[in-house]
Amino acid sequence: MHLTNFSDYSIRVMIYLGLQKSKLATISDIARAYEISENHLTKVVHQLAQRGYIETVRGKGGGLRLVRKPDTVNIGEMIRYSEGNTALLPCMDNEESCCIRPNCKLMGILREAQVALFTVLDKYTLADLLQQEAPLTHILMQPKTLKAV
Repeated sequence: MHLTNFSDYSIRVMIYLGLQKSKLATISDIARAYEISENHLTKVVHQLAQRGYIETVRGKGGGLRLVRKPDTVNIGEMIRYSEGNTALLPCMDNEESCCIRPNCKLMGILREAQVALFTVLDKYTLADLLQQEAPLTHILMQPKTLKAV
């Protein structure tokens, strides 16, 4: 299974905001810290806010912050939301997409593997990702130098 950039960026936003505690951060702050696109982050932030993970504060001095405590944010749950349909092959969802489906052993193996993946992800929370708080803060909160084009 290959996770999308959307999932990656969702987790990155949550890590950044988790390090901020309850202080507000901006999309620009996060984009600069990770050196990623603000446009992509805007879509991610919108989804995270809709799912109740973060809140957005409008206006001058506004920004984003976590709504939930890091130990209540389950990584498996986040990946399920951000990835949507997590079927590993199209034939796992569509009964008519493969002529050998009734006798295929691969689908069962892939379902077992997927269950194992989410069993592991479900054991961890955002709090687990924030255990190395000091080094993460040092890396993400230090000013970035502009790269030559």
